[in-house]
Order: sequence, then structure tokens, then C-alpha cells
Amino acid sequence: MARRGGFPGGGMPGNMNNLMKQAQKMQRQMEETTKALEEKEFTAAAGGGAVEVTVSGKKEVVKVKLKEEVVDPDDIEMLEDLIVAATNEALRKMEEVSQAEMSKITGGLGGLGGGFPF
Repeated sequence: MARRGGFPGGGMPGNMNNLMKQAQKMQRQMEETTKALEEKEFTAAAGGGAVEVTVSGKKEVVKVKLKEEVVDPDDIEMLEDLIVAATNEALRKMEEVSQAEMSKITGGLGGLGGGFPF
């Protein structure tokens, strides 16, 4: 007579241990990758290179570089727009690299409910 509700050969506990080990390994890899990404810098330019913004992997602006000709007291709005555009592009680059690096670790599992809680 077949047992109901059990796992054949008691294989589930072993599989669960393997799954936990894999999850812990993935967590360590994600932490290492996150730390490495936080140390990187991402730079983008706007206005043909007139404005250059560098952000860190921590999503912090670390440098803004302006060419002298873009500083026009009569057109502050254009300068503001260029700074915003360069900053957003640098942040987009950072996010793109970050997602690609994490995807290598998770094998594309990041889309499950917003990712892992670790």
C-alpha cells in the first residue's frame, strides 16, 4: 500500500538543504557584486559634452563638469536641463550595469515579486 502525503525516499530534506545552500551562495554573490558596483563610477554627457555628470554605484552624484561656454547667465534654464539630462543618463547607465550583473547571478529570477529579500 502506498504512503500518502510523504516524500519517496525522504528526498525532500536533502533537496531543501541543497536549495538553501544555493540561496546562501547566491546571496553572497549578490552582496559581493553590490559592493563592487557601489565602488564603480558612471559618467554621461549632455549638450555635446558641454555638461558631464559622474555618479557612483550608490546613486550619488560625485562630479559635475561644465565647459565654460555652457555657462550663460542669460540661459540658466538650458544649463539646468543639460545637468538633469546628463545625471539621468549616468543613473540609467548605472542601473543597466547593475541589473545585468545581478541577472548573471540570479539567472533572470529577479522578476519574481520584485526580487529576493536579501
